[in-house]
Amino acid sequence: MKTHSRAEENVEPAGTTQRSHTRRLIIFVAVIIINAGLLAALGLALLTPASNQPDTHFDSVTQPGNINSPLIGKPAPDFTLQALNENNATAVHLTNFKGKTVVLNFWQSSCDPCNTEAPFMQKTWAQVQSKGVVFIGVDVQDTSNSAHAFLHKYGITYLNVAANLNNATINNYGITGFPETYFIDKTGIVASEWIGPLNTEGMQSELTKLAIK
Repeated sequence: MKTHSRAEENVEPAGTTQRSHTRRLIIFVAVIIINAGLLAALGLALLTPASNQPDTHFDSVTQPGNINSPLIGKPAPDFTLQALNENNATAVHLTNFKGKTVVLNFWQSSCDPCNTEAPFMQKTWAQVQSKGVVFIGVDVQDTSNSAHAFLHKYGITYLNVAANLNNATINNYGITGFPETYFIDKTGIVASEWIGPLNTEGMQSELTKLAIK
């Protein structure tokens, strides 16, 4: 019977060793390719804005105006948001304003059209508040300092509340950019939506639909 020494038992054939090295090389290259693909996908995800998040600026190419919102004719989605108040944060419920016409304006301090619109909104509110019209500004994704600086800069005295991009209110109203404004009648039903900065003609047109003259 032929016997093998211990040294002979540990020696692999040259072909087997070569195949082992080749397999390891293939696995190494595959891991590098997979990792590179994952990094590329991650980089693309970070650079691409989420489709469900509104732009921070209204598209200046798009004409501002009334749009056919799916919320028109339906109860305005209720919300509970904190008031932007220097002294204390008061919870604001939209349903508390039933019986009044509500102009609900979504804005952001870094939005140029919002900055253009702000003085007009303050001036208009001063003119119509005695007619039972309530203005509520919804500031989205601002720091407290930025929000208060915006309100102070334009002398905004009507009610404003704070929200973030992930807040249910933003999703419920389908906000796609800033500014966007909803007009809600006295029964809490959405009458119309205006996308982009409001002007005198647009404001008068929307308030007239709500019998505010």
